[in-house]
Amino acid sequence: MNQPTVSSSPYAHNNQNVRKVMLQVQIAAFPALLAHIYLFGFGIVIQWMLALTTALAVEYFMLKLRGRPVLPFITDMSALITITGLVFCIPPDAPWWIVVTGSAFALIFGKHLYGGLGYNPFNPAMLGYAFLLISFPVQMTQWTMPVEFTQHTLDFMQSAQYIFTGHIPDVSLDMYTGATPLNEMRTGLSQGQPITDTLSKDMQTTLGGLNSWAWINLAFLLGGLWMLYSGVISWQYPIGFLGTLAIISFVFNQVDPELYPPMDVVLLTGGTMLAAFFIITDPVTASTTPKGKLIYAAGIAVLVYVIRNWGAFPDGIAFAILLMNIAVPLIDQYTQPRVFGHKR
Repeated sequence: MNQPTVSSSPYAHNNQNVRKVMLQVQIAAFPALLAHIYLFGFGIVIQWMLALTTALAVEYFMLKLRGRPVLPFITDMSALITITGLVFCIPPDAPWWIVVTGSAFALIFGKHLYGGLGYNPFNPAMLGYAFLLISFPVQMTQWTMPVEFTQHTLDFMQSAQYIFTGHIPDVSLDMYTGATPLNEMRTGLSQGQPITDTLSKDMQTTLGGLNSWAWINLAFLLGGLWMLYSGVISWQYPIGFLGTLAIISFVFNQVDPELYPPMDVVLLTGGTMLAAFFIITDPVTASTTPKGKLIYAAGIAVLVYVIRNWGAFPDGIAFAILLMNIAVPLIDQYTQPRVFGHKR
């Protein structure tokens, strides 16, 4: 009689793998990419192509340097997710060397120097973004203005010419670049203007009563809800982050509406929805316990609000995430669920 084959645990499996999860995240970001192209022009496409080329070169070089097989690791799509998250944070028509430098820094110092995927303590995309913000503040704060301000966007060739040369013949670029709403609010407050005046001046509407930055955030929300439905990400991350951010912004706005923006502005400007569904959900650098995920996400929300209102940067998402990455081991240590059958 044939004896049954006994194998070691674990016995529970699912059909997910790194490549499949990364592909699902990439698909979820597609609505935001389309909205970005329509509202801000084709600059993001060129930036993404530059970042992808840089990522392939960096991955090949670093894998060879580390003595690792190239094909299995370069095709797991983890580098693609890193540069996609970074590209959405970079001004669409920033100089070409911005995205190349940021992508290389993110992958080398945020991933490979720690041993590759699964060993990095910091979110690589946010590490690259923070590096760019600190190193090149002027280039990182001059954003391409949305369609409601310019009435039309630069086409693909115009964006390419601007990204690679810094100018476009016979085109005045003053109307195509400017500050984001978060920058405008910070500047207005520093000059003693109430925040309601800044909002009425700069938060113009384009479609359905919302401005372009709000539509980009809603596109990320759409992709994020699909990932929640598909089980790609845990619900604790967006609920903990958006819920905490909403509560804090509501309370402070009620205390002083002339100094603190309303809740909808806080949630639909900057990279709020990008962070909630695509950045803080990184399974490598985020907390992994059920309670820890909520604490981790809520901590990021608190830091984002503090940095936005009292810090040196208008959108503190990168720094908030990196600071909470440091706290992840401690959070996980104190939020371990009770082992089945174990009494405390």
